[in-house]
Amino acid sequence: MAKVSIVGAGNVGATAALYISQGGYADVTLVDIVSGMPQGKALDLYEATPIMGADCKLAGSEDFGAIEGSDVVVVTSGFPRKPGMSRDDLLQKNAEIVGGVAEQIRRHAPNAIVVMVSNPLDVMAYHAMAVTGFPRERVLGMAGVLDSARFRSFLAEAIGVSVSDVMAMVLGGHGDSMVPLTRYANVGGVPVSELLPAETLAKIVQRTRDGGAEIVALLKTGSAFYAPGASVAQMVESIVRDKKRLLPAAAFLSGEYGISGVFLGVPVVIGRRGVERIVELSLTAEEKAALDRSANEVRETIAKLPKA
Repeated sequence: MAKVSIVGAGNVGATAALYISQGGYADVTLVDIVSGMPQGKALDLYEATPIMGADCKLAGSEDFGAIEGSDVVVVTSGFPRKPGMSRDDLLQKNAEIVGGVAEQIRRHAPNAIVVMVSNPLDVMAYHAMAVTGFPRERVLGMAGVLDSARFRSFLAEAIGVSVSDVMAMVLGGHGDSMVPLTRYANVGGVPVSELLPAETLAKIVQRTRDGGAEIVALLKTGSAFYAPGASVAQMVESIVRDKKRLLPAAAFLSGEYGISGVFLGVPVVIGRRGVERIVELSLTAEEKAALDRSANEVRETIAKLPKA
């Protein structure tokens, strides 16, 4: 059985652990600094496994040594966004936390693949890669699956079709500059432009960009965790089972799409080795300009990272 460790046993981490354990394809270890919390949540989840029919082990610990031997380490730790707070506002606080976690991963799980969830996502993935020293294939960010799921759900609702038949992809940074690709979105192969007027599509694109903030505003005391947890589980399953799913994820670019030196949401093939291939789509001039703007925003935020 593969071993997946999740650093941060809050709502996102615990929900990801639930979805992964339901799948029955990995043992899960939750790690958190809050005394008793990871152990309590792991025990509660383990007691649910007979009902789920999942023969996997769940454990919790406050000791980073518990991640030893992990095939995948998911990082969800950090401060969540609050109403009125942008992802960039989280930078200084979360950079310190993620940097410390990355050092522990380097020490205790040197062969693991890292899936970054903490915000600002693209910059924290960059920070984790720099601190761990891992090759770019073994560090990736979750947000593309999440943003695309939001895009797909909004499209399905507007068109009045099953979400299962909607295929759509969001590229770029996990923030206000993300690039939902309406041109590639379809329902059972039918372009969404044939099913919705342009003004409706534009509103859906904006709602996708505001998807996280919309939930933060409604919850008032937290941020999304069901959809992020499910997104993590889909990526982890593709790694552990070597499914080679083509999914949008934050990957480190070295010339792909004419961009270098940043993590950015792009289509990637995800398998046992992590990012096995970056797929370069043919973009219009407008789409390419939007992706470049998004990359520049990520690059500007990377420049604000605390100096080591």
